[in-house]
Amino acid sequence: MTEYGRGPGPEPWHPEDPQYGDQGWTGHEAQQGQTPYVAGPQQYQQQEPQPQQAYYAQQQGQYPQAQQMPYPQQQVPYPQHPQQHAQHPQQHQQHAQQQETYGGQGQVWDTGQGHYAQAPQAADPYAGADPYAQQQTNGYPGEAPDLYGTPEAFPPPRPPSMRHLDTAEDWPEEEARTDGTADSFLAGGDGGEDDGDGDDGGRGGRGGRRSGRSGGQPKKRSGMACLIAAVVIVGVLGGGGYYGYGYLKDKFGAAEDFAGAGIDETVDVEIPKGAGLGQMGRILKEQGVVASAQAFVDAASGVKGGMSIQPGIYPLRKKMSAAAAVEVMTDPSKLHVLTVSEGMRNSTVYDAIDKKLEKPAGTTKDIASKEAKSLGLPAWANNDPKIIDPLEGFLYPARYDLKKDTTPESLLKQMVKNATDKYTELGVEGKAKELGLENPLQVITVASLVNAEGKNHDDFRKMAEVVYNRLKKTNDVTNQKIEFDSTYNYVKNQSEINFNLTEAKAFVNPYNTHNVKGLPPGPIGNPGADALAGTLDPDHGGWMFFVSVDENKTTFTKTYDEHLKLVAEFQARQKQKNGG
Repeated sequence: MTEYGRGPGPEPWHPEDPQYGDQGWTGHEAQQGQTPYVAGPQQYQQQEPQPQQAYYAQQQGQYPQAQQMPYPQQQVPYPQHPQQHAQHPQQHQQHAQQQETYGGQGQVWDTGQGHYAQAPQAADPYAGADPYAQQQTNGYPGEAPDLYGTPEAFPPPRPPSMRHLDTAEDWPEEEARTDGTADSFLAGGDGGEDDGDGDDGGRGGRGGRRSGRSGGQPKKRSGMACLIAAVVIVGVLGGGGYYGYGYLKDKFGAAEDFAGAGIDETVDVEIPKGAGLGQMGRILKEQGVVASAQAFVDAASGVKGGMSIQPGIYPLRKKMSAAAAVEVMTDPSKLHVLTVSEGMRNSTVYDAIDKKLEKPAGTTKDIASKEAKSLGLPAWANNDPKIIDPLEGFLYPARYDLKKDTTPESLLKQMVKNATDKYTELGVEGKAKELGLENPLQVITVASLVNAEGKNHDDFRKMAEVVYNRLKKTNDVTNQKIEFDSTYNYVKNQSEINFNLTEAKAFVNPYNTHNVKGLPPGPIGNPGADALAGTLDPDHGGWMFFVSVDENKTTFTKTYDEHLKLVAEFQARQKQKNGG
């Protein structure tokens, strides 16, 4: 803000002054061309000195014992035009009252009209003159106007000692504006409060205004502000209540659920491996099958088999009750997957694919026969023209999830890929020569024989040892014939244990190891991981013969005599079992 009244005199400085060292106080503007005004003692002879004015009275010469002021009079550092300052009588009276009040601080303060000097050191140029008479001024071009003698003038500034005193006037209550604006925080902060640089002028005026407002009426706020505040409060309470109700309902209320077996719209839902009931419920809810995940969890937890639902693809209806969904998913036959078991023959796999994909019987077998070369077989797979089915041994045992877009071709390709990847992982090509075999396909063929005749991992290793020993050229007991019943059954597309051995030996077929030496042209099934591992790591126990004592146990022997004894025991059990 613009400062008025800074004159050439010294800044007020006194240790008891609240504005001690204040560089902003200089009183009124020192107008150029004015002569210093010396306050004589005759101006204050009618005033009775107060205790706090003793020092001031001493300075005016009223009391002889007064000591001289400790601050020397400052001289004007530049010449000034002698002129007088015209003021109204009321202003002179105010000026005198201000000096009396200021004297209580023990020092004469500069008001901006000139410089005060100590009474004993300066003569009063206005002695004997009427203090209220208008004085003449010597005008000259550019003379500064009187800033305190007009109705629009600024009020006289206050000295530092009275800057923070409360004024007697009360701040009037602000009324509504007539121009349509509202004095509220919506209309811009303080509703038009003065920023301190307006009509109040100096700091004294701003301080008085602030003091007056503190004791007056508070400002009115508009109805719009109250309405907005009410809306905010209601919104917060309403939102909190809504979410609180939802939390309590989810926490303690019954889970939302549909009723019945669902609508006439089916969706294939895939449950990934390792999914828990909670994740299953969320997947079903996202697909629109159940109303809530919690309802599914509750239903699955309360039934047998609900905690062991298998991963895979399930054909389910939309908007099913949680109990109905659990019933479908705990039934293995309803699982929309195809499982190729270890040792399963291709003929069985083809029939299963046709059934699962709802294709006419023979569809998949026909595709496998015509498109075998385009299904991803390795180069070493089909190396013998006597092979019945080039895909035999390459439909890897596993579970395959079926989707709406699954076809026989896509499913066969996936199976062949899985087998090829597994054989590459096991290093089948490099193991062939180590095992005394001619090519990698023979490794798969041995594994298929082992899987067909063995029962478990230990059997697989011993069974592989039997095959390798019978293939040896030094084998004069079986004359390098494998003599596995499984090869005869493969040719006959059957799985019989009791058949006529004489007829079997007389049946001529490259796959019938009772009739031909060595291995069949190709695998007789799809070996699993355990059979492959046993084939690649045989037992080396010198086993030559074996007999299946029962469905769960196989006995191995090294000599033919031991074998004959086991065969006699087996035939006796079979005769007793059949009632003979």
